[in-house]
Amino acid sequence: MVTTRLDPIDRMILSELQADGRMTNVELAKRVGISAPPCLRRVRALEEAGLIRGYHADVNDRELGFEVQVFAMVGLESQAETELSAFEEKCRGWPLVRECHMLNGEVDFILKCVAPDLSTFQSFLTGALLTTPNVASVKTSLVIRGAKDEPGVPFDVLEERLARNA
Repeated sequence: MVTTRLDPIDRMILSELQADGRMTNVELAKRVGISAPPCLRRVRALEEAGLIRGYHADVNDRELGFEVQVFAMVGLESQAETELSAFEEKCRGWPLVRECHMLNGEVDFILKCVAPDLSTFQSFLTGALLTTPNVASVKTSLVIRGAKDEPGVPFDVLEERLARNA
């Protein structure tokens, strides 16, 4: 397990950066209780290890004119690895698709899509998604409102688990 390679300082660094990726290295070091140079070295090591994949602004999609959010459940005709990979590659090229997850069960993929309006999403649905080779079915659900949108992982749960296993 990756968490066994991380000490409590590394986990605190990840937790703090997950909450506020814009803080200075000096502020981060102060929050985790170490000086700035080793803190910066640790952050760079966490980035190089792939534990920090990037830094992003949490933009307000509705305020930017993306009024429509839709979850699309996609069933494929074939689940051969080449077909799964081809569909994933297609999803990476569609700007309206913001997330793509392969699932186990009746649905092969779930896509989180955003669009400025329903007609834009409908054009994507009928002109791109439904006409993609190997797509057998698509069921969509329009989001009425979101109750929670929390990025990252719950570090408090991780710390509790590590404490139990110590």
